[in-house]
Amino acid sequence: MKKFNIAVVGATGMVGRTFLKVLEEMKLPVEKYTLLASKRSAGKKVQFMGTEYTIEELTENSFDADIDIALFSAGGGTSEKYAPIAASKGVVVVDNSSAWRMDETVPLVVPEVNAGDIKKHNGIIANPNCSTIQAMVALKPLLDTYGIKRVVYSTYQAVSGAGMGGYADLENGLKGEAPQKFPHPIAGNCIPQIDVFLPNGYTKEEMKMVNETRKILGVPDMRVTATTVRVPVFNGHSESINVELEKPFEIEALKDVLRNAPGLIVQDEPENGIYPMAITASDKDETFVGRIRRDESVENGVNLWVVADNIRKGAATNAVQIAAELIKMWSE
Repeated sequence: MKKFNIAVVGATGMVGRTFLKVLEEMKLPVEKYTLLASKRSAGKKVQFMGTEYTIEELTENSFDADIDIALFSAGGGTSEKYAPIAASKGVVVVDNSSAWRMDETVPLVVPEVNAGDIKKHNGIIANPNCSTIQAMVALKPLLDTYGIKRVVYSTYQAVSGAGMGGYADLENGLKGEAPQKFPHPIAGNCIPQIDVFLPNGYTKEEMKMVNETRKILGVPDMRVTATTVRVPVFNGHSESINVELEKPFEIEALKDVLRNAPGLIVQDEPENGIYPMAITASDKDETFVGRIRRDESVENGVNLWVVADNIRKGAATNAVQIAAELIKMWSE
């Protein structure tokens, strides 16, 4: 089998380090890895694939080397500058930032949901927002089977979604120290603001979920609304998703649809205390769904509780899965 070359951009960050962990686990047919980061991190040594790698500085010449895929997790500004440079040199970029997600020429991909869109790339493929990714894994089988009229998201998002600064705010806040990343203390608190507020009263995070849902599912006029909340949990996003379906359903048949969906694990025995939780989803690649019950206030309504590791499935794993799909396409 042909082997490929992969670069990891932002290799020393929280998601970048998880890229490396997931790549070690997935064992893709890769001949050479190149680990890139900012000038500040250049020269650092990391253990990866049983070898010591030296972090190289990301520059405009970094992609002159023989690289097939570049996994980016270095922030929107870096992606806006360097992703087009990489793409112009024949590299396919899988970008974890928000920079390209709503670009009409860039596919926005969750492999279990719309892997076919990968073929539409022009050198850049966008990784969706962490909170959107796990929702898509649960909603796509319902869309395909019953159709969807409306979605209401209420999210409970871990501090790791805000990077190392968010993680530190919770650690330090538990010691009584003032927040540095969040606008208010997160320890012992819930903050109903993720990202900045927009003129419509929604946060940027909430509108990401609305717009990305429509794009990934291919339903541009789907009725979607969201409230996103930061909670004092280190890792793992939880979501209450209320869905109005187009068609009637039997609850056990709907559960079977979810049980048979790729990348989704049903944990739904509430009488035995079995349902998805952030603490048990941590370090897992799957998305978990439970508390599956009919919403009796509307016709054809259902409530879901959806949980995933936001750094793995919500970022690194999804991107590596896209890379694996690219390699599979190229190898066929």
